[in-house]
Amino acid sequence: MRVYNFAAGPATMPLAVLDEARSELSDWRGSGMSVMEVSHRSKDFVQVARESEARMRRLMAVPEGYRVLFLQGGATGQFAAIPMNLTGPGDRVSYVNTGSWSAKAVAEARRYATVDVVADEAATNYTTVPDQDTLRPADGAAYLHYTPNETIGGVEFGYIPEVGDVPLVADMSSTIMSRPVEISRFGLIYAGAQKNLGPAGLCVVLVRDDLIRRSRERTPSVWDYRTMAAQESMLNTPPTFAWYLLGLTLKWLEDQGGLDAMAERNRTKAGRLYAAIDGSDFYANPVAESARSWMNVPFLLADPALEPVFLQQAQEAGLTNLEGHRSVGGLRASLYNAMPPEGVEALIDFMKEFERSHA
Repeated sequence: MRVYNFAAGPATMPLAVLDEARSELSDWRGSGMSVMEVSHRSKDFVQVARESEARMRRLMAVPEGYRVLFLQGGATGQFAAIPMNLTGPGDRVSYVNTGSWSAKAVAEARRYATVDVVADEAATNYTTVPDQDTLRPADGAAYLHYTPNETIGGVEFGYIPEVGDVPLVADMSSTIMSRPVEISRFGLIYAGAQKNLGPAGLCVVLVRDDLIRRSRERTPSVWDYRTMAAQESMLNTPPTFAWYLLGLTLKWLEDQGGLDAMAERNRTKAGRLYAAIDGSDFYANPVAESARSWMNVPFLLADPALEPVFLQQAQEAGLTNLEGHRSVGGLRASLYNAMPPEGVEALIDFMKEFERSHA
């Protein structure tokens, strides 16, 4: 029986994508081979790669003047790749710290540049985001980096920061393609694929053309944006199966009606779950209402001792991976694109029954 998988990543994938991959796993396009066995430089696979990029550009309305790169190393690799590509020794960069992933990006950037943390939400235990009018890049900053959605804390920006002429850099791992975004507001967007785009193994980078000419001499080739752009992200052998599945996921997104349809679906799913939490004295969400994430919904029980019971009974009901991150505890439901509305309704029904039995 297929369960409803609320994992934060690797996350649930569309069943239609998995079924299509299964149907051609051992004989892809009549080749008598799996897509995992064909050369990444073969005509057929190059077509897969180019179709994936074309679909991503259509779905996200990527304007001219941006490169779309498919890189390895995950979003964590980009914590180092970004300062190596966008700064020189001694340059200053600005970062916004709204939680665990922001903090990791800050720590890595400090190895390559002088980091100014221009906003830090520690005072609220990272349950808020800074007000727009308080968010300004430091003088001379090469870029300003922020994390639109903190997967662990369930905190999300409701706005795109206004940063003037300073390139805006965003880790969109948890929110990419969950709704339309005005790409021209950003200098660089990056996202690990394993939440909304497919399986783990790829990191997508959208970078403005003028920013790919700044890389340091010692930047590794596989993370040098200029080199990878020139090689169409195939300097070395890429994770071909992950790229193929990403392409199928993008096709599925088009079939669902694109990002406008996804936005409505995701807004509704999150709204239903928050309403169930807010309407109960048994459950609570720790995040400020103005900063609540559509994608990751943490929640607490009135009696934390009941958490193991909740998780065991949820598992038995086919609702899996609801544990909060080990660094914060509690419970968490991730509602990425592939989580169907029926899964959210099943979770809400379970929560109501669990409350009735244990309140």
